[in-house]
Amino acid sequence: MCGIAGVIHRNGTSNIGMEMTNMLQALKHRGPDSTGFAIYGEPDENTFIMRFKVAEQEDLSSGLKIHEEIIARKAEVDKVLKTLGVQVTELEEATEYAFRYEIQYSGDMKTLADHIEDIEGAEILSIGSALELIKDLGDATVVSEAYGLGDFTGTHGIGHTRMATESDVDIRSAHPYWAYPYSDIAVVHNGQITNYWLMRRQLEREGQRFVSNCDSELLAVYTASNLEKGLTLEESLKKSIDEIDGVFTYLVTTKDQLGMAKDTMAAKPMVLYVSDDLVVLASEEVAIRAIIPHEIDTWDPYEEEVRVWQA
Repeated sequence: MCGIAGVIHRNGTSNIGMEMTNMLQALKHRGPDSTGFAIYGEPDENTFIMRFKVAEQEDLSSGLKIHEEIIARKAEVDKVLKTLGVQVTELEEATEYAFRYEIQYSGDMKTLADHIEDIEGAEILSIGSALELIKDLGDATVVSEAYGLGDFTGTHGIGHTRMATESDVDIRSAHPYWAYPYSDIAVVHNGQITNYWLMRRQLEREGQRFVSNCDSELLAVYTASNLEKGLTLEESLKKSIDEIDGVFTYLVTTKDQLGMAKDTMAAKPMVLYVSDDLVVLASEEVAIRAIIPHEIDTWDPYEEEVRVWQA
C-alpha cells in the first residue's frame, strides 16, 4: 500500500524535519516497515552533504564480528576519500552504521560514488548541495529521533512509509531513492512499474547504474537522465506518463523544485493543498492535517496530471 508525502515552502524556510516527521507518522498505517526522508536545506555550492551506510540495522544482531566490520568499512571509506582528495569538513555518526559527512570535492561525482560503493557493505544514500536522504527501519518518529531530524530547517522535502511486498525489509529497499550519482535528485513512489526491466536495460545501455532491484529507483534514474539531457523537470514528468507503464503516483525533488505525476489510470491516491506560500501533498488528507490543523480546501489531482512547484 505505502504512503508518500511532500511539502514545499515557496518563500522561505521552515522546520521541514518536523513537518515531514508528523506527516509520515500520520501515514504509518500505510507502511509500518520502514520510513524515509529526502529533505532539503539551503544549498551551499562549495559543500556537499554525503549520507552513507556500511551495514543494515538487522546486521547488528549477528554479534561482535559485524561491529568490527563496520569499523573497518568506515575506515575504508575514509581512505577512499583521502585518496581522491576529498576534504571532510564535518563528520556525524547518525547511528552505528550510518554516517553524515560534509565534504568539499571538485572532482567527478560518479568516480567518488563508484569508489565508495566498491567497498563491501557500503552504500551511498545521497550526495547533494542541499539534499539529505535518511531512511531506516521503523516508523517516522523512530527514524526521525534516531537521526536527529526534529530541528532540520529547509525549504522542501518528500517522504515515504513502506509496506514491503516484493522485496526485503531493509534500508536498501526503502524509499526515497537518490538518482545515483547525480546530486540533489530524489523520488518517492506509490504503485508498480510493469515495464521496469525494459526501461532499466535501456538506461543501463546509456551508462546509468542502479543500486537496487526496486522499480521505484527507476523513476529517480530516469528523471536524472532526462535532466542531464536538458529537459526541464516538468518535461520529464510529462514524458514519463507516455513512456512508463503501470500504475503510479510519484513525487520528485531537485535542490529547488518539487514535482508530481499521476499515470493514465490515476489509481494511486494523492491529495493536494496549495496556497501562495505553501504546497502540501500526501496519499491521504490526514497527513496534510498533521501540519495544517485549521480548515483548508484540498483536492485530488486528475489522471495524467503533472505539477511542479519552485522553492
